[in-house]
Amino acid sequence: MDATLALPLLYGLIAVALLFDFLNGLHDAANSIATIVSTRVLRPQYAVLWAAFFNFIAFLFFGLHVAQTIGTGIVEADLVTPRVIFGALSGAIAWNLITWGFGIPSSSSHALVGGIVGAGTAKAGFGAIVWSGLGKTLAAIVLSPALGLVLALFLVLVVSWIAVRKTPFVVDSSFRLLQFVSASFYSLGHGGNDAQKTMGIIAVLLYSQGMMPGGFHVPYWVVLSCQVAMALGTLFGGWRIVHTMGSKITRLTPMQGFCAETGGAMTLFLATWMGVPVSTTHTITGAIVGVGAARRVSAVRWGVAGNIVVAWVVTLPAAALIAAAAYALVGIFS
Repeated sequence: MDATLALPLLYGLIAVALLFDFLNGLHDAANSIATIVSTRVLRPQYAVLWAAFFNFIAFLFFGLHVAQTIGTGIVEADLVTPRVIFGALSGAIAWNLITWGFGIPSSSSHALVGGIVGAGTAKAGFGAIVWSGLGKTLAAIVLSPALGLVLALFLVLVVSWIAVRKTPFVVDSSFRLLQFVSASFYSLGHGGNDAQKTMGIIAVLLYSQGMMPGGFHVPYWVVLSCQVAMALGTLFGGWRIVHTMGSKITRLTPMQGFCAETGGAMTLFLATWMGVPVSTTHTITGAIVGVGAARRVSAVRWGVAGNIVVAWVVTLPAAALIAAAAYALVGIFS
């Protein structure tokens, strides 16, 4: 499988990558719609349509810096083979399905990064890793939820000060409308950052097969197919995880939902602009914790939040181990 692939096998591997993208949308739909559903601004079936649309059009607003990082900035591109890609996708998909089955909002992004690291290391040892790119991603595990928390907390304080003389009914009605805007921004950030990860995987696969004589880049058809796959995944939703994100961490009002989504969206926009593949799950969780803590510290169900953090820590090494095992199994049977 390390040699040049026949076209049917190449197409099959691209299909597996798009399956991961679909599952990413399915798994992470909660990140885009949990707050707008939990505040009863939109019914779930309409919320997923709203989120899927903005997931799809995200490529119109962002560059492809995250795809570049995934394709060339985690493992050396010249060492990537179809077998490495297969192992990476196997690790990421397996971990996504496991956590989705248990309703755990783990990170699809870090599952994919863990898969790339695991399969790349299985092929060429730790020398295959691009430490600067991996370091940025590892730092984002801490920084993205922290920034989401701080921005959401700050927005709650500002909005509370502005609305102090308004009646609760007026505040609630206003922010029900504003949540359409904040949910749109968050869905844009989700589609812009997450879909690019699969773009990077498919692009580096094509590069490994000598199909990019002009150097590494992301073809336009790859961009469109990845955005479509993610949007379709979002349409199917991830209702187990929506429940955890939208109500188990803390109860939200429309004003708090607006602040959480806006703080999370600002974080995603910044990360995407910088080319850092952050976790949309981590980001929105940090923002939800921030708005809950703004009300009072006891409003946050810290036990649930703690379990989510444990899943974050486990995701990257777990996906890496599964990917390394898949890489080895291909070697046995090929």
